[in-house]
Amino acid sequence: MTQQLKAFPINEVRSQFPALKREFNGWEAVYFDGPGGSQVVKSSIDAITKYMENGGANLHGSFPSSHETEEIIANAKAIIGDFLNVKPEEIAFGANMTTLAFAIARALGRNWGKGDEIVVTEIDHRANVDTWLTMAEDKGLTVKWIKVNPDTLTLELDHLNEIINQNTRLVAVGLASNAVGTISDVETIAKRAKAVGALVAVDAVHAAPHIPIDREQMGADILLCSAYKFFGPHVGIAVIRENAFENLTPFKLAPAPTYIPDKLETGTQNHEGIAGITPAIEFIASLGEGETRREQIVSGLQQIEAYENKLANKIRIGLAEMDKVTLYQADASVPKTPTIAFTIDGYTPQEVCRRLSEEHGIFVADGHFYASTLGDILGINGSGGWIRAGLAPYNTEEEVERFLNAIKQF
Repeated sequence: MTQQLKAFPINEVRSQFPALKREFNGWEAVYFDGPGGSQVVKSSIDAITKYMENGGANLHGSFPSSHETEEIIANAKAIIGDFLNVKPEEIAFGANMTTLAFAIARALGRNWGKGDEIVVTEIDHRANVDTWLTMAEDKGLTVKWIKVNPDTLTLELDHLNEIINQNTRLVAVGLASNAVGTISDVETIAKRAKAVGALVAVDAVHAAPHIPIDREQMGADILLCSAYKFFGPHVGIAVIRENAFENLTPFKLAPAPTYIPDKLETGTQNHEGIAGITPAIEFIASLGEGETRREQIVSGLQQIEAYENKLANKIRIGLAEMDKVTLYQADASVPKTPTIAFTIDGYTPQEVCRRLSEEHGIFVADGHFYASTLGDILGINGSGGWIRAGLAPYNTEEEVERFLNAIKQF
């Protein structure tokens, strides 16, 4: 582990992100807002620009720019296949994770009705809650919740056998909390769901830039993420297990394809954005080692995870030593993304974030971040939510020190 941390090429990484050159109020900008969207790697920006400069086109044309667009999409799905350990034909693109989840939920709901049940969690981003709740309300389904323990900030799994039963049709769970960083035990939840024949929908949006993801290992049937969280453009990604995808009947235009994955991709896609996905994942792979691209991606994410966790632990320790700061995090035994949620006595989260930006050039976010159920349970929504600092592989120890020194001034 020590060798991995010493070897992390932070200067080389930073040189690939043009946004890091920005200055604000005389400060070199510090981007600690990664959970809301990472900065974009230069190779991804170049690919987007090249596609648009070279002449974009729609699909199925008998001319070069159309063929090139189809090749770009195929290449993107192939590398996402390696990124998530899925088949390229199981991958569909859309505007964002939320839009795709709504479309999938509506399609699944066509075959469900009274007596059927779905399960959601109290720790999730509402994109993996309300998308299913609205379908359940329309179709008369029963909704059950996996509760979060407000003291440990982990899901309570002791009663899974009662919550997930023979009537359960789908279980929706997030791989990692975008608010407090907790990485949930999706495998245990999915194992119980499989025992009763239920589908498992996993929100991996927040986890994707931080930890290796293996759809097969976790047991997901529906896996959702977005490229703008892992150094690429705003493109939503849905992966649906082939047999479930074949049986899915999305709402679509009559002449649109009926085969997978195209039948979920309504309208013309964001082709220039899709062009930027392959370089974003190639950036991750470039940090790793291995004979196959999958091995390089996993290794690269392991390097990122180790480096980010080192910085995150320094922030957590530093904040814990400050009397005015309240940290919201699981204990050291629970794996977490480098996402730190906290409040400061006597200041609203928005005031803290404004001062960090204007007085120190440090960009952090405030609010409930759509994890509003968790915010209600912890009683923070009425006072402006959390302050959230999230790290990316382009952040540095010097930035961490600058952040901690700034917080000490409150």
